Amino acid sequence: MSAIGSMPNGSAVRSQFIAGLDDQSGDWELVLRESHHRMKNTLTLLGASVRRDFTRAGTSDVSQAVDRFERRIVAFGRLYQLLSDNDDPAPVAVAPFFENLCGAISEAVLEPAGIRCEAAIESGTLPASQCHRLALMLTELVTNAAKHAFPNKKGALIRVDVARRDGAWVCTVADNGIGATGPLQGTGSRILEGLARSIHARLQGEAGQGGTQVSIVMPTTA
Repeated sequence: MSAIGSMPNGSAVRSQFIAGLDDQSGDWELVLRESHHRMKNTLTLLGASVRRDFTRAGTSDVSQAVDRFERRIVAFGRLYQLLSDNDDPAPVAVAPFFENLCGAISEAVLEPAGIRCEAAIESGTLPASQCHRLALMLTELVTNAAKHAFPNKKGALIRVDVARRDGAWVCTVADNGIGATGPLQGTGSRILEGLARSIHARLQGEAGQGGTQVSIVMPTTA
């Protein structure tokens, strides 16, 4: 796959659509409540795709629709388990953790919506708490892109990159959709801000005709 950080040349416009961190966003209990709210929204997306399948399915296709529904429910359960808080002090292997996360998101959310997912994950280890919070942020960014970036689903692609660069872990979600036109707002923004603050990370965003990308930059000393 092409470099996750690359954007098309030409009329691509940089956009400072990530708002500055707010001092009040550090309330971890609030972040957790809103994260669970976001997971409920993800389940709503899953339910909508299931309704579409059963509406379109003829009598002979019902069993196939049931099989697809079962696979998505299993994938959603795996996704929820990965996002559940983990107090285990043992370090987590980054590559298998995020590859499993991207697979679960893709099967539960993206594939039913006709969106492809590509991932490039670098090897390494992180504390479980940092992996968990990065996973919540990546899931929020991917879900947000799936909901808003593709009014026309043809050729829709979301790319996830997790790599170490210049003394930091950089986690990037990029899409080839219509491009963000303003700052992230509402519940999603508060989740991202609170989670970023909790791991001493910063958010960087860029948008243009080629799509939108958001990077989470977390120093390795955090």
